[in-house]
Amino acid sequence: MSAPETGFVVERDMRQTPARLSRAWTQGFDEWFAAPGSARMRAAVGEPYFFETAFEGKRHPHYGRFLRLIPDRLVEITWMTGTRGTEGAETIVTVELASKGSGTHVHLEHKGFASESAARQHQESWPLVLEQQEKKLG
Repeated sequence: MSAPETGFVVERDMRQTPARLSRAWTQGFDEWFAAPGSARMRAAVGEPYFFETAFEGKRHPHYGRFLRLIPDRLVEITWMTGTRGTEGAETIVTVELASKGSGTHVHLEHKGFASESAARQHQESWPLVLEQQEKKLG
């Protein structure tokens, strides 16, 4: 894996419960992020996952493996996207979920990028992805 120093944190308060968001990150990528029918995952430490996103008429593969799982509290995965996304680096995404009122405070850390430009691209994208997640999960 690449040097973990190159990374960032994104935080967002969301309406969904920690249990709902935990399921979305471990079983429901098709519901909010992945191209329909493309997600292949079994949420267990060490297990690989794969899904594609569709953007501007192109499919973009995402893949990795589950590193740590604490139901309704934490999902940690390796994260690789095509050669342009993470530039071949196996990055790490850690999603911490904490109850906040009737919703959840999401703390997402993404680290291990090969370059500042790859980190910056993902740092700009994650807030939009989390916004999309909240909208699509209702």
